[in-house]
Amino acid sequence: MKLLDVVALLENTPNSGLYKGQVGTIVDIYEPNVFEVEFCDLKGKTYALKTLTANELLLLHYSPVLEKEAA
Repeated sequence: MKLLDVVALLENTPNSGLYKGQVGTIVDIYEPNVFEVEFCDLKGKTYALKTLTANELLLLHYSPVLEKEAA
């Protein structure tokens, strides 16, 4: 995962008001598998900013993925 990748939550974090399936964007990388993810509404207003690990996220793809990119 890299900066500005679009990701989805894999688990609920109700204390943050975030739930499985919500979509966000990686806006900072703190460590190789630790990311700051911004969650925005359809008007572009941020409603949550959360530090998450790679195992809590699913990388979303909007075009075909080459086999070497998927690894």
